[in-house]
Amino acid sequence: MTGGPQTTDTVEIAGDVSASVFVDRMTDKSPVVIAVVNNKGGVGKTTTSVNLAAALATPRRRVLLVDLDSQASASLWLGVDRTHLRPSSASCLFEQFPAPQATRSTKVPNLDLITGSVELANDDLALADVAGRELTLRMALQRVRPRYDLIILDCPPNLSLIGVNAIMASDAHLVPVTPQFLAIDALVGLLESVDKIRTQLGAKSRLLGLVLTMGDPKNAAAAEFGERLRAEYRERVLHTEILESRALREAPASGRSILDYAPRSRSADAFRRLSGEVLERLRRH
Repeated sequence: MTGGPQTTDTVEIAGDVSASVFVDRMTDKSPVVIAVVNNKGGVGKTTTSVNLAAALATPRRRVLLVDLDSQASASLWLGVDRTHLRPSSASCLFEQFPAPQATRSTKVPNLDLITGSVELANDDLALADVAGRELTLRMALQRVRPRYDLIILDCPPNLSLIGVNAIMASDAHLVPVTPQFLAIDALVGLLESVDKIRTQLGAKSRLLGLVLTMGDPKNAAAAEFGERLRAEYRERVLHTEILESRALREAPASGRSILDYAPRSRSADAFRRLSGEVLERLRRH
């Protein structure tokens, strides 16, 4: 990344080791947009988006989470009532509602949100006749970008037109993967689809990494699939794994991130370490 002077952030990285990671200070002119994407549901995509965004938000690093899923799970997790989802990302994409006016604060300091809503389910129809429809999200975010250092896009569980927009609007993409045969098998198709978007539409988004999610250390089959993924994709798999836990299952109903709901839990620590890895990979790329 390029920008102003460097700052030093002390973050926890893999192995529970604290390290000083020099991260380029992101300027108002160069925020980083990360799409959290997978075309398969049930892989921990929203769990990753919400809690990674919360872990990355600090007084020196303002973060915006954009919920692009028609189920609005990320928005509900962060305490937004279903009756108060509008104006949402759908308003910005389909109605040209100004993104700065659609942002709202959350219970997490330095983390703002643009909600999802059911209208996103009609994305292909709503954008069918829009010129340059693959760039609608990028254009919608232009006016809000200067306010933030990082923007996280929680994508729908498919590569519909909204998913394509997210790849086109992002600088990098993060892929949550569960240690299960079908999820790992589907990964090949996802990465091929993203490569086609890069080739055919000129997307600049690069693979930031694969994140193993929803793992169960007591499940021998899950451990085997996790090892298979690491053997096949090597350095593209992040060190930190997000394991299943009771605290992580309970956190959404509280309207708080895992870092607020159970700050001393294994899951909260995992997301702190994941945020350190993400920042380190951004620095290297």
